[in-house]
Amino acid sequence: MISQAMLEALKGFVPTENIYLQEPMSKHSTFRVGGPADCLVALENEEQLRKLHHYVHLAGIPFFVLGNGSNILVSDKGYKGIILQVGDRMNQVRVEGNRVIAQAGAKLSQVARVAMEHGLTGLEFASGIPGTVGGGVVMNAGAYGGEMKQVVELVKVVNRDGEIMELYNSAMEFGYRYSIIRNQPFVVTQVSFLLQEGDKAQIKATMDDLAARRREKQPLEYPSAGSTFKRPEGYFAGELIMKAGLRGFRMGGAMVSEKHCGFVINAGNATADDVMNVIREVQRQVKEQFHVNLEPEVVFLGF
Repeated sequence: MISQAMLEALKGFVPTENIYLQEPMSKHSTFRVGGPADCLVALENEEQLRKLHHYVHLAGIPFFVLGNGSNILVSDKGYKGIILQVGDRMNQVRVEGNRVIAQAGAKLSQVARVAMEHGLTGLEFASGIPGTVGGGVVMNAGAYGGEMKQVVELVKVVNRDGEIMELYNSAMEFGYRYSIIRNQPFVVTQVSFLLQEGDKAQIKATMDDLAARRREKQPLEYPSAGSTFKRPEGYFAGELIMKAGLRGFRMGGAMVSEKHCGFVINAGNATADDVMNVIREVQRQVKEQFHVNLEPEVVFLGF
């Protein structure tokens, strides 16, 4: 629970209308499931983020930094703590020469589109990724042979003391769905992408082709968190799940997509428990049949 003293402290950092108590996380997750967070704070700028990040660390309050909610599964019981939302109110994008500089709350699709409009190539792969710049950098998001580490030049973060730091690509320790930020008390506030000059028409054609491939192969018509599992070494998660006989496997309102077995979807009125139960059963059966551990890409909150 958020005490009155905490609430008053929060009001000293952000406008009252940016503070939401008992906020349903189903409204902030692409799975469209999840119970209420004790408190959600919608951040508008780096200064608010800097002060609030320092405060929650000093006060010892559990917190989670949320972007577009495209890679999380929140418990039906909700989240006991504060959600710091770096989203649509921190989504400015600008271009300086071959660099695209984006605030952490900008959607990757938005940044890819701005790059295309300026004839800059390198971010086409990100045009269909539903997450934000901040979340994408934290997990080194990728698709169709591209990933963040190929185009990120500089990442601006806030540390636990509320100080601004700048991390160049070489300091990010990018790996498969990993960056150093996953294990550090840093919050991304801005990212600089270094791109190359290209042909605007060709860039758009590539983005259109990738979008068509996504529509054909992925269950975009259903709420989900994208690819549910990381790619196991030497295998493809979706292929293993299909071979395990789990295409269309369902528990409650959650199911393994019939279109792409690497996706667990909300097929209609699913609960977070439904989604979690499908994930666990898929892991169990793939482990039993193929001796492969499927590691979720999805971040679990409140379980």
